[in-house]
Amino acid sequence: MAKVIIIGAGGVGRVTTVKCAQHPEIFSEILLASRTISKCDDIAQDAMKRTGHRRITTAAIDAEDVPALTKLIQNFGAVMVIHVALPYQDLTIMEACLNAGVHYLDTANYEPKEEAKFEYSHQWKLHDRFAEAGLLAVLGCGFDPGVTQVFTAHANKHHFDEMHYLDIVDANAGDHGKAFATNFNPEINIREITQKGKYWENGKWVETEPFEHMKVINYPDVGPKDSYLLFHEELESLVKNFPTIKRARFWMTFGQEYLTHLRVIENIGMASIEPVMHNGVEIIPLEFLKTVLPNPDSLGDNYTGQTSIGCRIRGVKHGKEQTYYIWNNCSHAAAFEETGAQGVSYTTGVPAMTGAMMMLTGEWAGKGVFNVEEFNPDPFLEKLAKHGLPWNEELGADIEFEA
Repeated sequence: MAKVIIIGAGGVGRVTTVKCAQHPEIFSEILLASRTISKCDDIAQDAMKRTGHRRITTAAIDAEDVPALTKLIQNFGAVMVIHVALPYQDLTIMEACLNAGVHYLDTANYEPKEEAKFEYSHQWKLHDRFAEAGLLAVLGCGFDPGVTQVFTAHANKHHFDEMHYLDIVDANAGDHGKAFATNFNPEINIREITQKGKYWENGKWVETEPFEHMKVINYPDVGPKDSYLLFHEELESLVKNFPTIKRARFWMTFGQEYLTHLRVIENIGMASIEPVMHNGVEIIPLEFLKTVLPNPDSLGDNYTGQTSIGCRIRGVKHGKEQTYYIWNNCSHAAAFEETGAQGVSYTTGVPAMTGAMMMLTGEWAGKGVFNVEEFNPDPFLEKLAKHGLPWNEELGADIEFEA
């Protein structure tokens, strides 16, 4: 049906490629591109072996080289680009899509290299240009961001007249056997969790220190876990698109061993993104740290346990207070068996494929730049469950919303 380019050859790129290859009736030709073509070749060969798809090719590309990327898109004849590489590259890839006249989808919002601060404003500014070009750009179609926003839209459509309180809760209850490792790009992960947190309350953002607020949250089939308040990008778009929300927060689990390692990394300066001189060569400590930490792509084998991610919402329906919990649990072992990648990559790659499918079939349509909660959630969630991420919901859930 359509030629698509997938940019990014990490764990998420692997999952996205395999899942797209499972549906040749939609993704008739796939080009997988990244800086390192050997990684692309490995993923492409594995995806074809797993699925039988025979039209997967590869290319080396610097996603920050707009002219080269524009040419690659045009030469391949793609109709859309699925961006699952680094958030630093969102704007250059979007620019290339505008130049080439193709649709765009990513899984994480833009973050400048020189500052650990991610926000949607940079990409939202491109709305008019995409609209004038008759193109659709979908932002943040992973799990969180992504599915958590679709969960919220589903809740708003079916279960609430007004949503007032939203807690997004994210637990990784898996064990990869490493002393310290991150489940996705270490550089992006450490930048994300060491910056100041914030949450939305009564029409304004409230800033917190990193890991300042912790509470024990009970996750389905996982149990109670220490969960810490962070800022996460989907909060920014959710409070914009659902203005009845009085408070929106994001919670993520961290084990004490992980936090101990993280404190040491920060205390010795290895989490810094400021350049330093080492033997006459300028390096960025966090980039160096990334090279010595375990590669997230290597964590899938023998990874046990599961993730549990969902939305807990309190609001009003027909004048009465209502609570609601919607969530997904994903097995690391099952994800690895199907795609060769662990559950965190799986829960990002499956929604990326599903969102691309929605765009290509016209079930999500529009001109401009949009977040996923602005579309009809029902067909997406139907396909999400069918393609590997079934979800559960509970009305009247006994869940805690206090600080």
